[in-house]
This record gives sequence, C-alpha cells and structure tokens, in this order.
Amino acid sequence: MISKQDIIKRFVGYVTVDTESDPESDTTPSTAKQWDLANALVDELKAIGMSDVTIDDNAYIMATLPSNVEHDVPTIGFISHFDTTPDFTGANVKPQIIENYDGKDIMLNQAENIVLSPDYFEDLLLYKGQTLITTDGTTLLGADDKAGITEIVSAMEYLIANPQIKHGTIKVGFTPDEEIGRGAHKFDVEKFGADWAYTMDGSQIGELEYENFNAAGAKVRVKGKIVHPGYAKGKMVNSMYIATEFINSLPRMETPEHTEGYEGFFHLYSIKGEVEDTVMQYIIRDHDREHFEARKEVMQKITNEINSQYGKEVIEIEIKDQYFNMKEKVEPVMHIVDIAEEAMKQLDIKPLIKAIRGGTDGSQLSYMGLPCPNIFAGGHNFHGRYEYVPVESMIKATEVICKICEITAEKNK
Repeated sequence: MISKQDIIKRFVGYVTVDTESDPESDTTPSTAKQWDLANALVDELKAIGMSDVTIDDNAYIMATLPSNVEHDVPTIGFISHFDTTPDFTGANVKPQIIENYDGKDIMLNQAENIVLSPDYFEDLLLYKGQTLITTDGTTLLGADDKAGITEIVSAMEYLIANPQIKHGTIKVGFTPDEEIGRGAHKFDVEKFGADWAYTMDGSQIGELEYENFNAAGAKVRVKGKIVHPGYAKGKMVNSMYIATEFINSLPRMETPEHTEGYEGFFHLYSIKGEVEDTVMQYIIRDHDREHFEARKEVMQKITNEINSQYGKEVIEIEIKDQYFNMKEKVEPVMHIVDIAEEAMKQLDIKPLIKAIRGGTDGSQLSYMGLPCPNIFAGGHNFHGRYEYVPVESMIKATEVICKICEITAEKNK
C-alpha cells in the first residue's frame, strides 16, 4: 500500500525548493537553484536503493531499478522535470493541506482575499472528500512536475520494498528546464537505454496522452527613437506604439483564453517597453503541422509589412522551434499506450485519452528515438496561484507506474 503521509511529505519537500527556470539564460540548467533539488534527488535515489544513479554536468539525472525476473523484458523508463515555470513565482512556496475537502470555497490567503472556488474551477468538485494540497495564493505550487517526481520516486521505493511484484529493468530520468522548452535538449537517450518511456507530467487523474502541440517561441524586438517630447514632431519613433500595431495585427481570438481542443494560438506572455526599445515574447502552438508553419509565416509577414510601412527595419523577429507533435512517433508503437491504458483500467481508473494542449519532455524525446507518451501526475491549474493537487491522484499515479512495470513483464514472459 502506498503511504499517503509519505507521498505528502515527499511532495512538500520538493515544492518548497525553488527551481524556477529562466528563458533568458543560456546555461543548462538555466538557473543555479535547480541544482539544489537535483542534488537532493540524487541522494534520495541512492538512499532508496536505486542503482547506477548519475547526474551529469547539465543536471540530468538517471537511475536504474534492475530486473527481478529471469526472462527478457523491454527496458522501460519514467521521466519528469524538476524545474517550475517562470510564468509565476516559485519562491517561498507554502503548501496548504486541505483534509476531507467539502466541495466549498477554499480560502488560500485571508489577508489578500485569494479564494480557490469550485464556482470558477469546477474540477474541484471531482475531489470532494479527498485531501488537497494548495498554495497560499502568493506562488504557484509546483505540482508541474514535482508531483511526477514524487510518483516516480515513490513507485521505485515501493517496487524495491515489494520484490514479489515482478518487473524488468526500469529507468528513471529527471530533467531541468522543461518549462522553457529545453528539457530534453541534452538528454542522452542512448545512455538512458530504455526501449520506451512515459513522462509523468499530465494533469487530471486518468489522462493519457500521445499527441501534443507543435511549438515555437518568437522574440519580437521593436526599435524606436527617443527625443525630447516637446520637440518630437517628425522625429520621435515610439517603439511601444509600433509594438501595439504588431499585437493588433494578429488574430485576436486565436489566443489561449479563446481556444480549446485542437485549436492553436499565439500567446504574448511578456512585454517590456520604453520609447526606444520594446521586446515581446510569444509562444506559437498548433497540433496540425501545416497550421503551425502557417502561424510562423503570419508573424513574419506582419513584421515585413510593418517594416515596409515605416520604410526601414523597425521590427526584428526571431522564431525558434521548440518541439513537435509526438503522435507521428508514437502511433507506430501504440502497444506502449495500450499498456498504460490497461494499467489504469486494472486500477479502476477511467483512461482519458486526449491531446495535450502543451508539451512535455516526451515530445522531444520521441523525436530523439525514445517514444514517450504522457501520463497524469494529478495536478490542476498549473502555472499560477490556484494550482492544487489531490493526494489521492498522486497515489493512483504511483500505482499506475508500478502496474505498467508489472504488465510489461507479464506480457513478455
């Protein structure tokens, strides 16, 4: 039986370590503070009895649980990331434990009147009677993806303590910088040595995903000219006004707050401006590859048109691909999805197979030769103050990992 208190203690220990990543950094990991949790995880993996525990110069962690059966079994892996998003602060996280949730509003922060309400977040009602872990309203929680790490470590600890559960060789991997699109960039697939893997990086209990967005990032720099405003006629060029032209030229309804399902979007997530210089950061997302390429072309076309309008290059745009839809790489080996689905059904979890409106390390890893569907980690409302995770969902995810290992060994007798 997976211990509820052990899951809570492990998870809280992880989320109280600040591991926010930084898209402006060119180091790996992008922030030095990610090493704090990375090094602690190495020590913990050794302490629970994992073999071949390593951490490389870029903070990628790998470890092995050796097979306990005589017959040949494919080597499978489980992967999560330890960084948290720069979208919202991950410093000084103060988790709150809500026992036996009653289905009503949760006061996250009395002083600032921050409320987590099922009137707005209806999914809360799925977890009446369960134990929730929330924020105090001033930070994110970090369940994305420290819930996944909690589940993987807990599953390995459980399998080690219960050798009657038969399994083949299991690999685990923890990565930095997933939240800024670089989580798998320096992942050594050959060293990892798995035939396939699963990222534990989904949300609601039951989620099982093998489709994700195609993704790119765009940095748009607008150049202006500053002169004294009293004598500016015909001379001043205000970069912030030009930036506004660019923003308004994109389809207004094709943004995250207006899209769902397979619909793609342009998302302006940062803007820093003065008269002489404005920098905008966008992410571009679409499940369909042709539509994805068209979105990048739209941004370049708008740049060209505005530059033409001003008769000079007032806008520079740099677009970089981040990851692609893993569907193309997973469909030829669909048995790996079937095993995860079977594991959930055996544990009385209803599989929710759908496309990810985001990405995971698994999308990049699939294109690097390691097919890697995504499984729920249990958290909700990622990347903000209203993030929460039901403890029971983390326990179920831990059980799914163990069951996948068991089924894979059984199927290959």
